[in-house]
Amino acid sequence: MADELVENTASQRYELLRDGVAIGYVTYRDAGGVVTLPHTYVEPAFRGHEVASRVVQYALDDLREQGRRVEPVCPYVAAWIDRHPEYADLL
Repeated sequence: MADELVENTASQRYELLRDGVAIGYVTYRDAGGVVTLPHTYVEPAFRGHEVASRVVQYALDDLREQGRRVEPVCPYVAAWIDRHPEYADLL
């Protein structure tokens, strides 16, 4: 099983693909200066396997690289940033 983390700009989400199929994602909305992260989803069969954590970290790393700031509307993303204070600079 090959995993790949990608940004799907057409769907406005960052995805974790397994064998080409999205098994988890975090959605985003670009509001100009701030990127809102409103929702995280993981397919039921893959919950509890760090899928959400991997895709959120990938999204935040990509947004940091772009020099963007984030608004974590999704409770999971907000909690993830709380657990990883090295990402607090993105807020």
